Amino acid sequence: MKSDLITREGYNRLKKELDFLWRERRPEITEKVAWAASLGDRSENADYKYNKQLLREIDRRVRFLRKRLEVVRVIDYSPQQDGKVFFGAWVEVENEAGEVKRFRIVGPDEIYGRKQYISIDSPMARALIKKEVDDEVNVPTPLGIKVWSVNQIEYLPDETDLPVDPDLSGGDEQDAPEPPPA
Repeated sequence: MKSDLITREGYNRLKKELDFLWRERRPEITEKVAWAASLGDRSENADYKYNKQLLREIDRRVRFLRKRLEVVRVIDYSPQQDGKVFFGAWVEVENEAGEVKRFRIVGPDEIYGRKQYISIDSPMARALIKKEVDDEVNVPTPLGIKVWSVNQIEYLPDETDLPVDPDLSGGDEQDAPEPPPA
């Protein structure tokens, strides 16, 4: 079962994606559909069919985002979390072979396209919750139990909490999320 937890940064990203799809992408595609429909016979009109399908995908994603934003619960950092692994923590772990991994424990809606993020619902995250530095955790995997040691725990500010340097910001175009694949 998918958990409803999300970081403030993740919530803001979903809202930003919804805003982009609803205010920019959907009107753009709606205009293309109207133009293609005005050309006449829709049965052999590739532009019409393609953009109509794209519009359905956008609408599906918009519905999903609206429903999801209603039910997710934003979890903000609390100083009481210091020293232990909780939701939103950056954790560095090491196994017996010396392999080191670093990741952030986040909600399931935040992991897509983010290589260093793992879901709170994953076996690794569930095993790490409430652990401290130097604790060992047993993580069930398809190949058996793997043992990891906690090396480091950090709670860094979300990207949305950091001040914006006007000299480094590239404008709104760089911040816009990628449109959904066609």
